[in-house]
Amino acid sequence: MTLVMGVDSSTQSCKVVVTDAAGLRVVREGRGRHPEGTSVDPEAWWTALQEAIAAAGGIDDVAAWAVGGQQHGMVALDAEGRVIRDALLWNDTRSAGAAADLIAEFGADELARRTGLVPVASFTITKLRWLRDHEPANAARVAAVALPHDWLTWRLRGFGPENPVLDELVTDRSDASGTGYWKPETGDYDRDLLIAALGHDAVLPRVLGADEWVTDAAGRRVGGGAGDNAGAALGLGAGPGDVVVSIGTSGTVFAVSDVRTIDPTGTVAGFADCTGRFLPLVATLNAARVLDAVARLLAVDHDELSRLALAAQPGAGGVTLVPYFEGERTPNLPDATASLTGLTLASTTRENLARAAVEGMLSGLGAGLEALRTLGVPLERALLIGGGAQSEAVRAIAPLVLGLAVDVPAPGEYVAIGAARQAASIL
Repeated sequence: MTLVMGVDSSTQSCKVVVTDAAGLRVVREGRGRHPEGTSVDPEAWWTALQEAIAAAGGIDDVAAWAVGGQQHGMVALDAEGRVIRDALLWNDTRSAGAAADLIAEFGADELARRTGLVPVASFTITKLRWLRDHEPANAARVAAVALPHDWLTWRLRGFGPENPVLDELVTDRSDASGTGYWKPETGDYDRDLLIAALGHDAVLPRVLGADEWVTDAAGRRVGGGAGDNAGAALGLGAGPGDVVVSIGTSGTVFAVSDVRTIDPTGTVAGFADCTGRFLPLVATLNAARVLDAVARLLAVDHDELSRLALAAQPGAGGVTLVPYFEGERTPNLPDATASLTGLTLASTTRENLARAAVEGMLSGLGAGLEALRTLGVPLERALLIGGGAQSEAVRAIAPLVLGLAVDVPAPGEYVAIGAARQAASIL
């Protein structure tokens, strides 16, 4: 049996699955923990990857592999292949001012046209500008810039400070599309934007196509990998017309599209996927934690919250929860708060409050779907994933609120499975 390996190096942990190359049945798996924080020494990821591979029974019998992982993180390397400083992750917000500076210099419309993105603190380009402005000595040392999954692929192939061949850095179009200096129209890097951010040019990972590969020191084929959302889409088998609604601590709504999107408002990030298509994405701050908050208020667990919600009528008797407990990104209302309206003596019941929580959370995610529809992205089916999708009430109410047919795949490591699927495809 031919085996392949897929990796998901996420913010919290590293997951490895070894599957058969034919049916992608998981044969064995392993895991390693990542440290907390928004600024992390990449060596911690390397240690976790090695631990996860060992827990999964090693790599010696694997024919091909690929790495998926968290997007946007800045791994800055010097000419000897050494990491210059801790990587700033996607959730590090110190570069918000740098994002505003880049928008002021180039204009939101121009940046969206060139890269598909309007800079926010999440994206790599803003972190490089922050480095230039706040740590100029470190910025001057930067010889190459990689993303987390690029760097791990490079290390696992046998490169690093002991073998610092920077030109062997590779990536894929999905992760490149989240940097803010990659052009989806041509598939090339926008060097002018890179220089505007960092202050000088640098080596960037070569972008591999969906059917391209490199090899590791043992001669195994290695795919370009994927950003986490693109890896999940591949692992789920999502295609044009599908929209993935991920209900975790925060929410993401992303669709597979044959056509790129350009949104100067920045609501929809015009990412690419790892197959040659595009993956327009909307992020929300409020998702499963909305259910957590109302469950605490009602002093019930999530199963009971679900039972209460399903006991109420659609519309919750007029009770409406606007779920902006921690502000909101879509729509862009960072200082907003949640509100509960429509309460009467008759409508103020535990059932209606539970139903309003589920409908309110789903309506917040539905704003992401509407943003995609506005850009002409075809939406025919929603795939619900994440912890919130395990709620019976969420599964039952979602079709009514989202206005789409809804499928709920079985829980699984879909980013790692997507990387394994890519590895199988290059065999």
